[in-house]
Amino acid sequence: MGKEKAALRVAELSEQLRAHNYNYYVLSNSTISDYDFDMLLEELQKLETEFPELAKEDSPTKRVGGEITKDFETVKHQYPMLSLSNSYSKEEMQDFETRIKKLVENDLEYICELKYDGVAIGISYKNGKLERAVTRGDGTQGDDVTANVKTIRSVPLKLKGDDYPDEFEIRGEIFYPKDVFEKLNKQRAEAGEDLYANARNTGSGTLKMQDSAVVAQRKLDCFLYFVLGKDLPFKTHFESIEKAGEWGFKVPTEQLKTIKKCKNIDEVLDFITYWDTERHQLNFEIDGIVIKVNSYARQEEIGFTAKSPKWAIAYKFKAEQVKTKLSEITYQVGRTGAITPVANLEPVLLAGTTVKRASLHNADQIEKLDIRVGDTVMVEKGGEIIPKIVDVEVAQREIFSEPTVYISKCPECETDLVRTEGDAKHFCPNEWGCPPQIKGKMQHFISRKAMNIDGLGEETIDLLYEEGLAKNIADLYELTYEQLFELESFKEKKSQNIIAGLVDSKSIPFERVLFALGIRFVGETVAKKLAKHFKTIEAIKAASFDELIAADEIGDKIAESIIEYFKIEGNQALIERLQSHQLQFTLSEEQLANATTKLTGLTFVVSGVFSKFSRDELKASIEQNGGKVSSSISKKTSYIVAGENMGPSKLAKAEKLEVNIIDEDVYLELLN
Repeated sequence: MGKEKAALRVAELSEQLRAHNYNYYVLSNSTISDYDFDMLLEELQKLETEFPELAKEDSPTKRVGGEITKDFETVKHQYPMLSLSNSYSKEEMQDFETRIKKLVENDLEYICELKYDGVAIGISYKNGKLERAVTRGDGTQGDDVTANVKTIRSVPLKLKGDDYPDEFEIRGEIFYPKDVFEKLNKQRAEAGEDLYANARNTGSGTLKMQDSAVVAQRKLDCFLYFVLGKDLPFKTHFESIEKAGEWGFKVPTEQLKTIKKCKNIDEVLDFITYWDTERHQLNFEIDGIVIKVNSYARQEEIGFTAKSPKWAIAYKFKAEQVKTKLSEITYQVGRTGAITPVANLEPVLLAGTTVKRASLHNADQIEKLDIRVGDTVMVEKGGEIIPKIVDVEVAQREIFSEPTVYISKCPECETDLVRTEGDAKHFCPNEWGCPPQIKGKMQHFISRKAMNIDGLGEETIDLLYEEGLAKNIADLYELTYEQLFELESFKEKKSQNIIAGLVDSKSIPFERVLFALGIRFVGETVAKKLAKHFKTIEAIKAASFDELIAADEIGDKIAESIIEYFKIEGNQALIERLQSHQLQFTLSEEQLANATTKLTGLTFVVSGVFSKFSRDELKASIEQNGGKVSSSISKKTSYIVAGENMGPSKLAKAEKLEVNIIDEDVYLELLN
């Protein structure tokens, strides 16, 4: 066969195989036998082998895998992968609606979808072809698993139609179908191998396998339900899902009752009630229902918190509970010195995993439940993740059972524990001599959201501490290649990667360095606010209580914690050492150059849709110029910057309080 004729046949086979694949894996409608499908695929593979220049990236032959990935590249998400806040009752759902209606007018429409219990994925498409697939990771960045995702038959390599955006991202969940997972475990049992505990963890592990051919054999599946991109041609979330289905994605559908428009919370609760029972008939696991405001304009107006969208919430089905016996209570010491009591249990299967331990939270919780060693206890997974004890079978308690006496000394360093008024937990005050605190601070320092130092992990930190090479975070920057190479199991590349990672971390911006220090109550968002307000570590150190609480979102507790931190000479010495290693303790020149104080003392509320800014860009501009952005209108509001589709309720409140309403053009004049 000549090349020209082969090219025509390759195109014909590719189109036929895509259609059969879509019908089977997306529509669940087989239009060809497995044998005939395999024969067509084999013919295509032979032609691509004979004429390699005809083999394209979106060829159906890519489904069989074969690519080996030794190191998964870390990729920053273009749009952060935020988590959803959870609710567990009708009352919490009604509270969700009440909060939203304070921000926008009442005529809202909700979309209900299943909450798939899988592995979150973001898949980017360019000119209709799959370009990249990235795991959730920490929400800011994840791992590139493109080669493995290409083997999932329900994920299109090439889109149908021609009305899709040039570039966009679609997000969803990769999961193990129940029947496929059961078959996999049956094969392992027959081979005398240990069974996998649950489908979700097995799916996550499969997605990170190095050999994509093995991933292809595992037959993972994928539902996609969230389209992101610039200038998308949709006004509602539901409209985007319908269109994604037309492009060839496996999406929730009204026909299967896996997505529904709802006019009010009562209709939402009906959907929840239906699936609380019917979920057991599905061939995949769900653990709740996701509720979203349908209108994109309303979503934009309602906005986000630092961790989650305000316009969406997850309703979690009641957690599974099991009985087991409490064998022992032990105590863990966290990086801040907080003591957490832990229940050591007789192993029991719960929600697909074997549970051996559960958190007891604090002394008050132990006293409230009167939990004692030897008790028969009821355990559930809080939010389906962390096991917790919810009840004690007092009637089954042994007659000579003794009440639990909470420890008074640190289990690691024997220091007397302290508990200040208002704190739920006991603390070990020996932060410079208590090993778990020292190692915990270093582990926090190197974590992804902080300094993100390549090559360093929890086990390496433990080893460095035990070998006396690192007793605090500043010691890490004085490690040498020779010291690392001499350690057991440390090879040349691993040692080089750690040294290179430490050097690279010196360019991490000030706000992340501030977060990495581990000051109590100074999380990611607070660190950003402090850095933006004070600009240097010296200014934060010198700030009085009144100056600290004057900064945006800095309350009394945070201010007191910062002052206490800098009172300790050891902390001051630590920062001086880090400064000597050239870590960033001031805002960058670029950030300082663009910052002004033009809007200092002014509070803005941003509402509606804009043509010259996105809402996020407008908020960033306000903060960059010293202003404060608030989500709600009050007497303290200086201006409302209003775009199209400003909510009538906000407009009415602004007029009632006589707040100045300006558009984006007037805002720009205000700046200039």
